[in-house]
Amino acid sequence: MNVELVGLHVVYVGFIALIIGFMLLRKDTTPVCLIGIFLLGLVATGSLPQSVGGIFTSLIYAMKELLPTILVISVIVGMSRVLSLSGISDTMISPAAKLIRSPGAAFWIIGIVMMTVSWFFWPSPAVALIGAVLLPAAVRAGLPAMGAAVAMNLFGHGIALSGDYVIQAAPKLTADAAGLPVGSVMEASIPLVAVMGAVTTAAAFWFLRRDLRSGALKPESAIKPPAPGIPSASSGGKLLSGRRRLVLAVAIPLLFAADIAAMFKLNLQGGEATALIGGTAALILLLVSLLAHRGGGFGKTTTYLVDGFHFGFKVFGPVIPIAAFFYLGDAALTELYGHVLPASSHGIVNDLGLALAQTVPVHPAASAVTLTAVGAITGLDGSGFSGISLAGSVASLFSSALGAGAATLTALGQVAAIWVGGGTLIPWALIPAAAICGVDPFELARRNLKPVMIGLAVTTVFAMFLI
Repeated sequence: MNVELVGLHVVYVGFIALIIGFMLLRKDTTPVCLIGIFLLGLVATGSLPQSVGGIFTSLIYAMKELLPTILVISVIVGMSRVLSLSGISDTMISPAAKLIRSPGAAFWIIGIVMMTVSWFFWPSPAVALIGAVLLPAAVRAGLPAMGAAVAMNLFGHGIALSGDYVIQAAPKLTADAAGLPVGSVMEASIPLVAVMGAVTTAAAFWFLRRDLRSGALKPESAIKPPAPGIPSASSGGKLLSGRRRLVLAVAIPLLFAADIAAMFKLNLQGGEATALIGGTAALILLLVSLLAHRGGGFGKTTTYLVDGFHFGFKVFGPVIPIAAFFYLGDAALTELYGHVLPASSHGIVNDLGLALAQTVPVHPAASAVTLTAVGAITGLDGSGFSGISLAGSVASLFSSALGAGAATLTALGQVAAIWVGGGTLIPWALIPAAAICGVDPFELARRNLKPVMIGLAVTTVFAMFLI
């Protein structure tokens, strides 16, 4: 597979370096992304009007891709507000509070539950379920909301999604590209996923405890003030009688449990599963509003929805420009500007990964490092899945030259791609957990960076001994 790199690839790489640099310096990346989008359009088309218009159309593309997530987060936030106001949240989390008695217990319980649910339904709908039920109990136990978001990311979008042992979408894509049976890739991924998961979560927990002890991260920072015009939860218990609060506190988890049963029975995944969760949350919001506010329930329902949408778009706003830029590394470029890349191209990001693979000598250690790098590069678009087929193809090339290690290299590329792009490092991919927990997605990405990099390094070295 020969790859031809052109000016678009150079511009894209240059702006990736600038964006990462700005993020590490905690500077606003929006201007850099908008300039990058403009220059990519100019190089692609050679037309000033098209490149200027491309800024707007790329933002529309990013909005279209992110809108389902924005909506479900907004509805969940609206529902959470009315549950807090009515006092139902306090009643609902009291059983969980008995188990979650310390920040450490909160971190590991949230993580393990998140991983288990994500195996069956993928992380995005799992975030909504776990955030609504366990987050308040975790905060009360002293775990900052940032710590809860880290646990959700690493266990759900990291461990569960990189293995994908139940739904098997990820191993199917990589196995097909590598020409291997799905079972062999899944078997090879088990030790890699285990090492990556153990090292990364342990490192993240160590950094979390260190910052809690030093005061760099404070538990009280997780407690957000109520939105303007909305009373706090402590004043909301009077809206419903104790008996009604108890009935609803039991019924609401049962409704979400029914969603889980329906997902399993009807094989609902991804967007369909998210839609079911979002629709259930909207109905709960309506029901509780009518019961709590009686005659004013219809108006209050709108108030809670608007409040949720305000929160959702406020959180996603800074992410849309950077998502728009990175989407141009994949299918968005062709959709917006047509076939402007060479005929043999598979998209800017995939071309860069393939070019890297072609410049590395064939050796077990070099092959493992290359597959990790290729997986990470292809994960930069924030999908995690778009580049894993390339990882499978590159693994096939290296294993053919080595005469061994096909399944291990394929699994390693899959793990790297999904850990980077599936929702632990790319800000717009980890927005569901950030939004549910009420934390800055860019700050969450920074906090995940060291543990994930440590995990990838250890897992890559471990893979060298398995090839």
